[in-house]
Amino acid sequence: MTLEQRPSGRHRGAVLQVGAPVGAHRAPSRPALPPLPDPGPARSRLYELDLLRWIAALAVLAYHFAGGDRPMWNGDAREIFPELRPVAHFGYLGVDLFFLISGFVILMSVWDRRPSDFVLGRVARLFPAYWFAVSLALFVHVGTDHSAGQEAAAPIGTLERFLPNMTLLQQGVGVPHMESAYWVLWVELHFYALIALFAWRGVGYRRSLWFMGGWLLLSVFAKEADEPFLKAVLIADWAPWFIAGMAFCLIHRFGSNLVLWLLVGFCYALGCYYRADSVRAPERWPDVHEWAVPLVVTLIFVVMALAALGRLGFVRWRGLAVLGGMSYPLYLVHETVARPIVAELRISLDPWAVLGIAVAASLAIACLVHLLIERPLTGALSAALHRAVRQIRADGADAR
Repeated sequence: MTLEQRPSGRHRGAVLQVGAPVGAHRAPSRPALPPLPDPGPARSRLYELDLLRWIAALAVLAYHFAGGDRPMWNGDAREIFPELRPVAHFGYLGVDLFFLISGFVILMSVWDRRPSDFVLGRVARLFPAYWFAVSLALFVHVGTDHSAGQEAAAPIGTLERFLPNMTLLQQGVGVPHMESAYWVLWVELHFYALIALFAWRGVGYRRSLWFMGGWLLLSVFAKEADEPFLKAVLIADWAPWFIAGMAFCLIHRFGSNLVLWLLVGFCYALGCYYRADSVRAPERWPDVHEWAVPLVVTLIFVVMALAALGRLGFVRWRGLAVLGGMSYPLYLVHETVARPIVAELRISLDPWAVLGIAVAASLAIACLVHLLIERPLTGALSAALHRAVRQIRADGADAR
């Protein structure tokens, strides 16, 4: 006859049988976690993202050239080019697309890489074109007397701004940008720092979900508390775009998941509100921007969702890789290149001709920067940085 007794201590809650073999009374083991989704075959390059990056750069260019009151036109460009206003006026929302793409691409690039490799890759990618752009801005501001229109408001002059701008840290120390468009790089730098810290313990599917959800929630708490430090560290005003881009990356790599789509939905809802609520005076269009801004944000999220789901996979033209590569230098130099051209030619030529020349010159300089500066110097700088890091890891020994 089998006797039963109530367990005590750490066995409480289990039923032990007298005479049962040793180990037979162990509690059932915890069920194993389900396997991660199969990432499936990865494409070497997503040309649709190159296309979207190019569209975002052109949108910002249109905004700066024809979407507002521009000193280089000595008037409101929306009145000079009324036909372009419906598109050019909202070109500033191209930055939103940039940040979504950045979230997608950066998570993809940091996957299975050491944080140091990610950081070195970002430095090598950002700085060659940026250093050229800042140097070009210095030459244009000083050599042609056509500045970014910030001299009156800037506490220091062009030469004093130059060196801090070369570090990409100028906004953090209160130095004005050589060109106003550089503010986007400061936001990106915050994102890269967060990703590097996140990747310190390795990047994975589950960890990414926890990181994205926690980041979104903490960014909202930071806005609620109106805490400047937390808002800066968590990029509270722009977090929804980066997080949604990361979610789209996971959807593309591992397939749809309800939690990921909920994250995208929350980011979309917050993003629409943040953007509509923060429209600055130059971006206002009474009775239009109130509905147009959420509409454009919706279109941007829909296009990115299509890219994540592979619905834009038919975009395979290899030339898009060049256009995608040109988008970064185009963003950096378009105002610097166009300002003296427009200022010198607007009196003697038709405005449309001047606009065409400014656009063509910006595209040409961006192409040259991409082909002659970015391509050779990015690889060379990356190799030099990796040699330096290897020497550091070897405690100063020669580690070529």
